[in-house]
Amino acid sequence: MTDQLQTATTPVAVRPRAAASPLGPVALTTLLFGAFLPMLSFFIINVALPAIGSDLRASSGELQLVVGSYGIANATLLVVGGRLGDGFGRKRLFLIGLTGFTVMSLICAIAPTIGVLLAARVAQGAAAAAMTPQVLASISSLLTGEHRARAMAMFGVAGGAAAALGQILGGILVEANVFDLGWRSVFLVNVPVGILAIAAAVRLLPDTRADKAQRVDLVGAALLAITLVLLLLPLTEGRPLGWPLWTWLCLAATIPAVAILGLHQHRAERSNQAPLIPPTVLRLKAMRIGLLLAVAFFTTFGGFMFVFALATQGEAHMSPLEGGLSLLPMAVGFLITSIYGPRLQVRYGAGLILRGWIIQAVGYAVLAVVALTLWPDVDPWKLAVPMLIAGFGSGLVMVPLIGVVLSQVPPSQAGLGSGILLTSQQTCLALGAATVGTAYLALAGTSWGQGKALAAVAIAITAISLLMTPVTHQLRSSGKGA
Repeated sequence: MTDQLQTATTPVAVRPRAAASPLGPVALTTLLFGAFLPMLSFFIINVALPAIGSDLRASSGELQLVVGSYGIANATLLVVGGRLGDGFGRKRLFLIGLTGFTVMSLICAIAPTIGVLLAARVAQGAAAAAMTPQVLASISSLLTGEHRARAMAMFGVAGGAAAALGQILGGILVEANVFDLGWRSVFLVNVPVGILAIAAAVRLLPDTRADKAQRVDLVGAALLAITLVLLLLPLTEGRPLGWPLWTWLCLAATIPAVAILGLHQHRAERSNQAPLIPPTVLRLKAMRIGLLLAVAFFTTFGGFMFVFALATQGEAHMSPLEGGLSLLPMAVGFLITSIYGPRLQVRYGAGLILRGWIIQAVGYAVLAVVALTLWPDVDPWKLAVPMLIAGFGSGLVMVPLIGVVLSQVPPSQAGLGSGILLTSQQTCLALGAATVGTAYLALAGTSWGQGKALAAVAIAITAISLLMTPVTHQLRSSGKGA
C-alpha cells in the first residue's frame, strides 16, 4: 500500500555499514511502520465517522471528504515522495514523513471544527506520501535474496493487517472512550507509536539514495491533484447540496484536465524529464490489465468500508465496537491470505487473483442476502459468514496483485510500474468513498433504507468481481498462470 518507485531503475549507493549488515528485526519493523500507519489511518477513521459527524456537526459530504482528502493528498504525492527520497536520502524523507504524520495525527485529534480536521487530513496524507515510498525502496536497496523476499512478504502482511484491523481498532477505541476522548482517540493512537518509531528510526535505519536522482515532476503532480479534486469534490458534495451548477461544471472540467495531464506526461517523457505517469509504461499490456484490476478492487473495497460503517451504526443500531467487530471475520480472512499469499502466489500466479475474485463475489452475494432478509436485525454473528468469505477473497486479490502484475513488466520499468499501481491504489480508495458512498447515501435516503442500499452495494461489488475474472485470466505470472 505504498511505493517502490524508482528502486528497480536506478543504481543505489549504500553506506558501507548498511551494505555489510542487512536490516535487523527491530530496524525492519520500524521501517514497516511506514506501510502500516498510513493504511491504518485510512481505514480506522471509517468507524468513527458517525461520532465525528455528531460532534463537529459535519454533513455526510464532509464526512466523505475526511476519507477522500487524505487519499487525494497521498495519491498525488507518492511518486514525488519516492523521487525526493532518491535524491535527498530515504532515511531523511522517512523521518520527515513520519514526524509530519505524527504531528498531523495530533492536530486531527484536537481539531475543534470539521474545517481544521479536513486541513489536517490533507497534511497527514502528504506526510504519508513522503514516508511510505521509502519503505520498499529501502528494502530493495539494502537487502538481497531470501532476506529481501521475506521483507517483501512482511510488507504485504503489514498493509493487509492495517486494512483489516483498522476499523476493528477504531471501534474499540471509540467505544472505550478513554478519558472521554471519543473519536479523537483514533488519531491519538498514532502519536505514541509515531514517537517510538521516530526514535528507533534515528538510531537503527541506515540511509540510501540513488546515484542519479530523477527530477521531480511537480507540474504533473499538480495537474493530477487538480484532476482528482475536480472529480471527487463534486461527487462528495453534490448530493447533500442538491447538485448545484458548480458541481456539474467541475465534473465537465475533469475531461480537459485529464487531457492536459496526459499531454504534459507525453511531452515530459519525450524530453527525458521523468514524468509522474510514464506513457510508455502504460502501453504495457500487463500494466493496463493491472490498472483495471486495481481500479475495480480498490474503488469497491474503499467504498464498501465507508458505507459498512455507516450502515451498521445507522438502522442496525450497532455501537462503534459492534460495528468494528462485525469486520473481525473479514480481518481474519484477510490476515490469513496476507501471511500465506506470497507462498500461494509462487504456486498459482495470476490464478490466485482469479480465485480471489470468485470467492469475494460469493462473500458479497451472501452479504446481500443477509441484508435483504434480516436487516436491521443483524449483529456481528449474523454477518460473520459473509464477511469471512469476502475477507478471504479480498485478500487473495489485494495481496498478490502488484507482485503478479510487476512480474510481467520488464525489470527496467518495474519501479515506475509500482509507482503507478500504488498511486492508483490510493486514488481509488478515495474514489470509492466518493462514488460508492454517494450512491449508497442516495439510495439509503429513499424508501429503500440502509439495508437495501447496503445490499445494492454488495450486489454491485459481486457483479464487478465476476466481470474481473476474464480480465484477470489474461494475466500470466512468471510462474504459473490462471
